[in-house]
Amino acid sequence: MLLDSIMPEYEFGSRHRIVVGAPPGRVLKAAEQATPGEMPFVRLLFAVKSLPATLARRRGLPTGRASPLLGQMLNSGFVPLAREPGLEVVAGVVAAPWKIGGSPVPISDVEEFVAFDEPGYMKGAMNFSVESSEGVALLRSETRVLTTDPASQRAFGRYWRIIRPWSGLIRRSWLRAARCKAESGAVAGAGQSPNPPRTRRPAAVRTQRGRAGDERL
Repeated sequence: MLLDSIMPEYEFGSRHRIVVGAPPGRVLKAAEQATPGEMPFVRLLFAVKSLPATLARRRGLPTGRASPLLGQMLNSGFVPLAREPGLEVVAGVVAAPWKIGGSPVPISDVEEFVAFDEPGYMKGAMNFSVESSEGVALLRSETRVLTTDPASQRAFGRYWRIIRPWSGLIRRSWLRAARCKAESGAVAGAGQSPNPPRTRRPAAVRTQRGRAGDERL
């Protein structure tokens, strides 16, 4: 997995997954093309999470309804880090989100992201990956965070305890929107499968604790 090569060690993280009845290539495109308008409550949650930035009169999180959410994030401080066509996409950000008035650190590429170690920040990487499993596609999304010094680890830990539940809601809504988009075939640039795999819906959502605060659906 590309994410493993970019951030093999991390301090905070979450994992989510969903079963999708569509070809893997279409599923990844659906995740990239899903919009906030297809995700109930996401715009409201982003607006709440962006309140400190709004008060500081700086750019907050994306709230545009009709544009792909991933694209909006890439216009708001995230940078593309790696891609394996049809299988995985990784984006990252360097920031100090616990500070009011701070902005993401400009990062140009994955090498600069990996090498960054200035104290006072966290490095966050997120991915979408897809694989075939027993005749269906399994769409996963993972977030990993590594801080650059002990003080930042403590500060981000306090911030993480507050925003983690809302971050999980956003990611689960994103995955569901991607599933709906992929299964309906409403994905730009993706061909239709003549015999799409039959969807096996996941059972009730259950959370499992993993290392460093990971969460898996």
